[in-house]
Amino acid sequence: MERSLKRLLVTGGAGFVGSAFIRYLLRSSHFEGSIINLDLLTYAGKLENLDGFHTHPRYRFIQADINNRMLIEKILEEEEIDAIVHFAAETHVDRSILSARPFLEANVMGTLSLLEAVRKYSHVHFHHISTDEVYGSLGESGSFNEHSPYRPNSPYSASKAASDHFVRAFAQTYRLSTTVSHCSNNYGPGQFPEKFIPVMILHCLGDKPLPVYGRGRNIRDWLYVDDHAEAVWMILQKGKKGESYDIGGGAELSNLELLYLLIELLAKETGCDPERYRSLIRFVEDRPGHDLRYSIDASKIGHELGWKPETVLQDGLARTIRWYLKKIVTSVRPQGGKMA
Repeated sequence: MERSLKRLLVTGGAGFVGSAFIRYLLRSSHFEGSIINLDLLTYAGKLENLDGFHTHPRYRFIQADINNRMLIEKILEEEEIDAIVHFAAETHVDRSILSARPFLEANVMGTLSLLEAVRKYSHVHFHHISTDEVYGSLGESGSFNEHSPYRPNSPYSASKAASDHFVRAFAQTYRLSTTVSHCSNNYGPGQFPEKFIPVMILHCLGDKPLPVYGRGRNIRDWLYVDDHAEAVWMILQKGKKGESYDIGGGAELSNLELLYLLIELLAKETGCDPERYRSLIRFVEDRPGHDLRYSIDASKIGHELGWKPETVLQDGLARTIRWYLKKIVTSVRPQGGKMA
């Protein structure tokens, strides 16, 4: 049976993936409910990610910390929330290596705060957004699935693994209605420019060095952000209580292969010689605990819910590149006039 989802609380809805999910639902003819977006607006949360939706009659924004449990409980009661969709998290591995504590506070304590609130309002379904990084690193073959053991190798992935375990424990101990999803690397328009793809696009356009860890052999599976949004909505509607679902894009490339593809597509869009961009590549010292390969077996969500990724990697990258090019043109356009 499908869940009746009329009133959603989305945490971290001003971030890259959370905002894509909100845009997806408010544009969808299949969703007639309302959304409350709760986001602290830290460095990676930007309200401009939801431009055009701020005055939508079925959308409201609240700036707050998910660790404010009293506020969460008030929202659940007064707004008659049916489900929490929990995107809010610190997600950048490099930042977690520099300082792990913010990841503990946001990813573990923040999730615990939400679960404690749901424990009081146990009719609320809780969906937790996790990552394939909790499974650790793969060799040259094989893929992660929902039964893969947890082997996190960075403070970031350890914090997400801990939050996953709290979700499972609360579901078992307090009989809460929960689902969990583990996604592969997201990409698309509007991603915060500390991640690999936007860094490389912006550095190419600015004639800056393109830093690649090690020899660029680390392999990732790439998932277009709108495909991820659709998958989460399917899980919310039809996912089995207490189950986990792995969401993959089916597009595995090494970092160096991805960079060469980005350069090729960017050169087509800008009319530049791709060698100009390739000359900017710099191999830098690898980061500590850098996982070699991630790969997702998404057959469970395909068989049970009928989901599969729709966006071909080259198409998604081209859309992403065009978005950044348009954003740069807009940012340098003289106010009230044309480009000089």
